[in-house]
Amino acid sequence: MLTAIIDYESGNLHSAEKAFQRMAREVDGGTVVVTSDADVVAKADRIVLPGDGAFPACAAALRAQGGVYDAMREAVEDRGRPFLGICVGMQLMASWGREYEDTPGLDWIGGEVVKITPSDPALKVPHMGWNDLVIDRPHPVLEGISTGDHAYFVHSYHMAMTDLSQRIAHVDYGGDVTAIVGTGTMIGTQFHPEKSQATGLRLIGNFLKWKP
Repeated sequence: MLTAIIDYESGNLHSAEKAFQRMAREVDGGTVVVTSDADVVAKADRIVLPGDGAFPACAAALRAQGGVYDAMREAVEDRGRPFLGICVGMQLMASWGREYEDTPGLDWIGGEVVKITPSDPALKVPHMGWNDLVIDRPHPVLEGISTGDHAYFVHSYHMAMTDLSQRIAHVDYGGDVTAIVGTGTMIGTQFHPEKSQATGLRLIGNFLKWKP
């Protein structure tokens, strides 16, 4: 069992790599590698797409890795490989990003990535720090995770959903902010599971065991 964390030069992957490797040992989840090799992505049993920074820059950097981008799309879309997007990696699953300029996403989840606009002006943007998850619907990667469990966020934009049935969890930050999305074999978290202590590690372990 091989899990590929895609390296497309969008953020420091060290903490994600360590968290996934730790949980792979704990749940007998196989091997975890950070890679920019299209052949490795093509043969992976699970694919993780992280991301830090602005939507347009991350989208451009991912598409610039032509072989990796194509291998990822084929693995997920055609062969149904389990996929986890993290932070901007989750945002890239949307139809469109509206950060700075209109940028097409992967169009795996209906919606667009827009700036957070809290109803309370005292709430600062970016949304940074711990927040309580509100589970909208059950999902295998949330086994053992409940409404009220904490996750760590750092972002100014979130996914405005076209179809709320694809929203798995949200948080309250002066209004609903999308936290987890999913459809089919694909799932994405706006928060950083690798930085979310027990809740995040459990989600990672569940993903590594998930057999959709």
